[in-house]
Amino acid sequence: MQPPTSPPLRIDGLETPVPLVDLDIVRRNIRRLQDYCDAHHIDLRPHIKTHKLPLLAHEQLRAGAIGITVQKLGEAEVMAQTGISDILLTYNVLGKEKAERLAKLTNFAQITVAVDNDKSLDSVAWGAKFAQGPIGVLVEFESGANRQGVQNPEQALQLARLAIKQPNLEFKGLMTFPTTPHTARFLDEALPLFRNAGISVSVISGGGTQSAYVTHQLAPVTEMRAGTYIYNDRTMIAANAAAEEDCALVILATVVSRPSTNRAVIDSGSKTLSSDRLPSGQADGYGLLPDYPEATIALLSEEHGILDISRSVRKPEIGERLRIIPNHVCVVTNLHDHVYLHRSGEVIARLPVYLRGKTV
Repeated sequence: MQPPTSPPLRIDGLETPVPLVDLDIVRRNIRRLQDYCDAHHIDLRPHIKTHKLPLLAHEQLRAGAIGITVQKLGEAEVMAQTGISDILLTYNVLGKEKAERLAKLTNFAQITVAVDNDKSLDSVAWGAKFAQGPIGVLVEFESGANRQGVQNPEQALQLARLAIKQPNLEFKGLMTFPTTPHTARFLDEALPLFRNAGISVSVISGGGTQSAYVTHQLAPVTEMRAGTYIYNDRTMIAANAAAEEDCALVILATVVSRPSTNRAVIDSGSKTLSSDRLPSGQADGYGLLPDYPEATIALLSEEHGILDISRSVRKPEIGERLRIIPNHVCVVTNLHDHVYLHRSGEVIARLPVYLRGKTV
């Protein structure tokens, strides 16, 4: 990858708050998961909603990914314009407006869509009338997230049969999020039903960084859609899916006030760090401070982060810069117009977050 060039700039010359992305860690994370997938004969189709950057999506493809995953049509439209030719949309498409946009995407890329209900399938089928080629379909099943997905194998089979009847749709298989032990139980029931019905399931798509490196032990998936792994975050650390040294994105913040002995204030609030917290009992606060591990980002307002430093032997001073590993990095990247790629303290590039706000 050759990032856009600009005059050399040191990290210590940047204004805060600012998101910093360590390119060496990014590349190491990309290589590690790709090597795992290759070793276990699993196709990697990374979810790009974590980084939202065409530059890094192409880096993942060059490393061996078969395509990308997106959550919204707006994300797919941006990525397709950059030459990415194989895109999975893991979100129900509803309505003619979105179906028309879906059809236009087939001018640029091979498109596959996940569905979990007949109304969404009808919308995809309507759009397929105007597509340049067949639109792939995966039936999503629920496996522990209590989010989208058909609830039993019979519903999956019924939806697959409806997809097969539609011209210009190609039923490809099944998908779920996350990959859990329940995934295998569902497939143990579903796959014999599909075989007996004479329906081929060529793709079994699983997702999630938390279970990425044990996927082969959990279920017979053919494809993985992990996304957070490229940056990692505090949630992944708490889940034992990453270590601090695997976290490629940090927020650089500045201490702007020390109103009391046990309290410090930084220039990063909810508009910088997001208000996401970890599940109860895992960890407190709104991010991890690697240089002050005993400190807690206890409260956030929009522009202020309130640090509880009562347990810190060494306490941060006004003007000091602090690194913060976000709780949920995917949300944090959506809060910033740009990220700064760096290596060894030198800024390589200032990149627009091209997919920021692509929620439609």
